[in-house]
Amino acid sequence: MAEQLTLQFDNNAEQSFASFYTGDNLETVKHLSNIANKTGEQQLFIWGTEGTGKSHLLQACCQAAHKNNLTGFYLDLSNHHLTDPSILEGLESFDLVCLDNIQHCSNNSAWELSLFNFYNRQRANDSCLVISGNCPPKFLMIQLADLKTRLAWGLTLKLHKLSDEDLIAAFTCKAKYLGLDIPASVGEFINKNYTRDLASLWRLLPKLEQATLVAKRKLSIPFLKEILSAEEEKTN
Repeated sequence: MAEQLTLQFDNNAEQSFASFYTGDNLETVKHLSNIANKTGEQQLFIWGTEGTGKSHLLQACCQAAHKNNLTGFYLDLSNHHLTDPSILEGLESFDLVCLDNIQHCSNNSAWELSLFNFYNRQRANDSCLVISGNCPPKFLMIQLADLKTRLAWGLTLKLHKLSDEDLIAAFTCKAKYLGLDIPASVGEFINKNYTRDLASLWRLLPKLEQATLVAKRKLSIPFLKEILSAEEEKTN
């Protein structure tokens, strides 16, 4: 049952530790790697602003657990409107559960109570838990006080935003992982002329990959301009 559930919800095979550019987040990645083989903390709470890689790391953590012959379950709580809190029932049987975007459960009494009950079952089962949010636990708008206390159990770590230089290094790193070569000149052009938002860069990457495959051309600045121009025409 556990393995079947794991395959049904949200997991993205491209989101691995190998494809994550650590920047100043090496300590956090190490803690997540340790919890994925049950040699680290029982609970981690990682927080950061949008685009810092929280979802990537939680999915990578689950994938690492699978490689270590452990069961893992990743759930993005920003999508909880598609489900109901009963999805949490039985998750304590997994070796590792990763709950992403916990802030989306704030001010929802049904979800808060279900999370509180899940915490108690999970602790009793001695399984591991990783949670992400957009702020530290004490600043979440959680109304259930006992749940808010539990969110602060374990280690809380902040994900640091990447510098402009590190953004392109991260973009190049992930492209290489996918088999796409980003020449340094192209990376510099993107850094100076394109958005410096990591989420936007991730959305650009598959477009570049597809364009180079279709055209059977290596990525260059003139070719990049063609691709960006074509994308702009689509949106206008």
